[in-house]
Amino acid sequence: MLSSLHTLALVVLLLSGVQAFVPVGVSSNTHVTITGNAVMKKIYDVCEAVAESEGREFKPTGSSVEELLRECLGTATGEVSGAKFHEALNQIYMQNGLVDRDFMTSSPHHFSDEAFNEGHALISQGTAAIKANIRKDSLQAARETLGRVLHTLQDFYSHSNWVELGNKRTYVNLIRPDLTIHNIADVNTSTCSDCATGTCSNPLLPSILNEKKLTSGYMGLASSYKPKGKCSHGGDADLSSTQNPRGGISKDERHPHNVDFHNTAVSLATEASLELLEDIRGASGNNAYLRLMGIARSAVLCFVIDTTGSMADDITEAKRVAYNIIDSKKGTQDEPSEYILVPFNDPKFGPLTKTTDPDVMKREISKLTATGGGDEPEMCLSGLQLALTGAPASSHIYVFTDAPAKDMNLEKTIIALIHSTKSTVSFFITSKTTSVRTVRMEGRTKFQLYYDFALASGGQAIEVSKANLPNATDIIVDSSTSALVTILQQAKNPGRVESFPFLIDASLSNVTAYITGNNLIFTLHSPSGVTQTHTVDKGPLALIQTVGNLRHILFSSHMETGLWHISMESTAAYTIKVTGQSPVTFIYSFVEEFKGPHPGFATIDGRPQTGLPTKLLLTVTGQKGVEALKIQEVALVEVSGARASNGTIEEVGGGDFLVTVSNVPEREFVVMVKGEEKTTASHFQRQSTTQMSLSTVTVKATVNSTMLPGKEFKLKFTITTNGTSGTYSVIATNDRNIPMRFDSTLNLVSGGSAEGTVIFNPPANIQSGTDVTLTIGVEGPGPTDTNFAVVPLSVLNKVTDFTPPKCVIVGVSTICPTDCTESNWDLSVNITDGNGSGIQEISIQKGNGNFSQDAVVDGGVIVVMGLYSASCCSPDVTVSAVDKEGNVGKCIFTVEKSGGARVSLSVPLGACLLALALSVLYDIFPLL
Repeated sequence: MLSSLHTLALVVLLLSGVQAFVPVGVSSNTHVTITGNAVMKKIYDVCEAVAESEGREFKPTGSSVEELLRECLGTATGEVSGAKFHEALNQIYMQNGLVDRDFMTSSPHHFSDEAFNEGHALISQGTAAIKANIRKDSLQAARETLGRVLHTLQDFYSHSNWVELGNKRTYVNLIRPDLTIHNIADVNTSTCSDCATGTCSNPLLPSILNEKKLTSGYMGLASSYKPKGKCSHGGDADLSSTQNPRGGISKDERHPHNVDFHNTAVSLATEASLELLEDIRGASGNNAYLRLMGIARSAVLCFVIDTTGSMADDITEAKRVAYNIIDSKKGTQDEPSEYILVPFNDPKFGPLTKTTDPDVMKREISKLTATGGGDEPEMCLSGLQLALTGAPASSHIYVFTDAPAKDMNLEKTIIALIHSTKSTVSFFITSKTTSVRTVRMEGRTKFQLYYDFALASGGQAIEVSKANLPNATDIIVDSSTSALVTILQQAKNPGRVESFPFLIDASLSNVTAYITGNNLIFTLHSPSGVTQTHTVDKGPLALIQTVGNLRHILFSSHMETGLWHISMESTAAYTIKVTGQSPVTFIYSFVEEFKGPHPGFATIDGRPQTGLPTKLLLTVTGQKGVEALKIQEVALVEVSGARASNGTIEEVGGGDFLVTVSNVPEREFVVMVKGEEKTTASHFQRQSTTQMSLSTVTVKATVNSTMLPGKEFKLKFTITTNGTSGTYSVIATNDRNIPMRFDSTLNLVSGGSAEGTVIFNPPANIQSGTDVTLTIGVEGPGPTDTNFAVVPLSVLNKVTDFTPPKCVIVGVSTICPTDCTESNWDLSVNITDGNGSGIQEISIQKGNGNFSQDAVVDGGVIVVMGLYSASCCSPDVTVSAVDKEGNVGKCIFTVEKSGGARVSLSVPLGACLLALALSVLYDIFPLL
């Protein structure tokens, strides 16, 4: 069940000839399948509730994730991509699996060694951090913590004797911080009998079973010691299992002697995961929960804008573009799901404004004015750092500036963040002079850093006069769209005569090419042999627009499918990028193996290591699901060269592929995927945008706690190298400007490692739930001895309120007739939080009615009186009350037709008892 073979359960593991976990999609149970089943079930429930609240039916047209997402997001026109959803789930899965690597010997993380109170504390603290992160919109930090918490929660049912005690329901106390873990066997109590074969079905002592004592197996990875008479975890890696009492009680894997216990453990672990997800959903609300799971329109509008005195025209254009996108795409799948704005000046930069409300974006961008400056360089990189850490992964970020960067010390940090987030950064560089020629001659020197960032991220660096800037910003409109994919990207410096082939498939629309450079000469070739040269603005194949150093090529809507070519004849440096809209896309991560009792694969945070085969985890997605796609080729392709290294593809189920590349290009490369869309028999080509390269050094850091405001926080990191021996420089930065100190140099020998520490001193007034992105960069003596780690951290105040608000049903009126259209019904509730942290929000989690509320003070306690009214055609309601610490109280009610009503559940117990009394008063059915 619960040992993850790889973070995403990738590979079949053979231990001593016994098949352990097998890939996702087969009949085995792993942390991933358990988590995935719970996540999808809860997503379905939430999507259904959202659809009901909007007055529409929820009926996915098929079984694929994309079809479910399309129905969940509504009926707006436009393509729907599952990429962000898969990215979000993979972040949860990855961290779930990494518990087996990073916390291998930690008993609380696995509920081993009877560490029940400590494990319970991990779940409580982690859940509080998740809720605080969601409130601050720090969704990646929330997902990663969720993955770790789910692993620990699921391990309880596999590693403890809860199942052997005959329990058929989950232990709700585990996810209730206000409750304790009861009846734990003390250290002097024997718990197991000896099992010489190691295959006894239930080695627990009768006294433990009769007294319902809670225990768990001891795990000896380095020693066979365990307290006298205690159960072992079991298995070849557990040295303690050879000591009397022998054997073990782990239900991680299904064997003939533990089939029933294993199956029950899987069932309870899945149900417990659902309960935790429901608690988080209740605290965050339906829409925020869906965003946590990556269910949102894929377009994000992110501007980083220079606000110094010479930027008035540029700010005006940025406002115009933002307003145009907001207004023109409203109600479509192309409407941005999030808006981000970061201004920068000198010496100030920020703050970052992040919102899902387009009116807030309009209001904030309208406040921008051009003031200050003087000396030309500005704090561009500081603003860009905020955007890269604040925007979702794989975002498109647009920088407006007319000056080079002053904060050059952040250059390596920006490159590391681009690699880590896979976000695309484009620059609109306007000249303070009127001579475009002068801009071009000088720009390649003073703006070279912007060109480097654009190239590394797959973006554009567009030099244009202020007068022509409105023509250049069409690229923002093109990119602010749903289901955007990259078909081809190449860069040549120096340029050379070369033909670049690319496939256009039937799923593509709005295909656009961008070619940047000076003195560009090129020809576009269709599959049938029709051509169009760069001199023809309106031709048979495309519309070509020239803006500064950019050629914007919009393909005809009636374009042919098949193999196209762009033939370049320029010898000056140029870049080529071809994009379109399509639900057929992929996401990827570089992974590495790790050893231990539950070996597997983990995501590489940084560049892959030189000298080893490079492995990728690839997830492919399309409108009809992965079943409609056939992957034929995955390769690492040089961006500036001609080399392409094909990988060996292993399908591991659920749309996931493990790709191994033995001969990796030495220069910067991207990932290219080719295949066939079966329903249209059309061949497709997709390419990643972020450039990657190999390194001889690795940097690793493990987060095991949250940061407390006003308290020193230490994080250890390890550097390993198979490259040059010598002194390695360390540069660490964070995006919140929290004071910190660290080891600035470490001495390494080839094949060795060294450990360093970053010490934070967060201010006392930093807000709980704030995410802090730490970037650790390392540079050694050799040219390839550089790498980085990007570490997400969270700030969490000490939680003292663990008691959920009380929701009490105090009245129900109107009995619904058989014809639900003829009448309405009402529900009255009283909500209090006693001496707790106070009510933060009250919402309707399920139901399509109106809710009004009023607050009174009764005996010094604030009581919120709520009235819910709905049509009898919407018979279900869930009223959710959340306090300021994220504790959730609910009233759940169902009114039935033909003169009856049913209370399904009410939280807490007092509400249930009152509802039971109401069942007599209103002649309704008893509680279920």
